[in-house]
Amino acid sequence: MRRVITAHFFDRPPLTITIQGKRPNWLLDILRTRGDTGTTSIEHPGVRVADAVLKLRRAGLAIETITERHEGAFAGNHARYVLRVERVDIEREAA
Repeated sequence: MRRVITAHFFDRPPLTITIQGKRPNWLLDILRTRGDTGTTSIEHPGVRVADAVLKLRRAGLAIETITERHEGAFAGNHARYVLRVERVDIEREAA
């Protein structure tokens, strides 16, 4: 899957980029719909969320990482990812 998008940032001019791959496009859809809530890998077991985040960042998108604590038998930290753009326009899609 390949999409051409235009990302409109708060602090710089818009950027038109191509996002390639099923997972990065899947994660982009999630981040767009969740807004300031973002998402974590805990919410998507078995998916390499951090890899998709890396690919989106390399493409030029601003994604914030927020470190959160979690409790339980396997207490520790996890990352919450939040898309930090004003909006993303989908220009065109290809399979």
